[in-house]
Amino acid sequence: MNSNGNISVYLLDDQAILRAGFRSLLDRMNQLQVVGDSGDARKALGEIEELRPDVLLLDITMPGLSGIDAIPMIRKASPRTKIVMLTHHEGQTFVDQALKAGAEGYLSKDSDPNEMGLAIESVHRGDPFISPKVASTLVSQVRGTPGGPAAAGAGVSSLTPREREVFQLLAIGKSNKEVAHALSMSLGTAKKHRENLQRKLDCGSAAELARIAIREGLLNI
Repeated sequence: MNSNGNISVYLLDDQAILRAGFRSLLDRMNQLQVVGDSGDARKALGEIEELRPDVLLLDITMPGLSGIDAIPMIRKASPRTKIVMLTHHEGQTFVDQALKAGAEGYLSKDSDPNEMGLAIESVHRGDPFISPKVASTLVSQVRGTPGGPAAAGAGVSSLTPREREVFQLLAIGKSNKEVAHALSMSLGTAKKHRENLQRKLDCGSAAELARIAIREGLLNI
């Protein structure tokens, strides 16, 4: 909490127009103050470490590094910062992964705007918060039959953070060599990751990888 008694908030979302909208909304709420924002998770880490915001609003689908994979890095940069996922993705796979990674809240971008303030205040005082809209989706999926949306994401949920990074790059058409260069790994390691991905996801082409990435929300269309 800032010296003026406000809860400090940092926004991390790759869509600039959404960040501007969220900032405008939060600035109108009592006792909340947006202290920074960014569209790149890796580049934001230094600023987060310096600002040590009380609460971070974090998107999932971002280029290069997903919000879920960024959580451990954010935790290291600012251990006391509470994290609320703010995303379009409401499926059980994403909620499970986010909460297991250390997020304290999960909010749908389709939620009522007032829920954003409630979520921030809840996690700041130590209470978890899941948007009613997300909770409703989870109940529907739990009551569904095996092989539904939750089961469909089982392969993706088994990927390591590094494999998800490789997955995102391959899904947009990058070659093994380009993946190796982008992630500072050897060509042999990139090829091995690709083989593991194809085995875990049961697919053999970049087009299939792209379809899975779009379905699971790891790639925007």
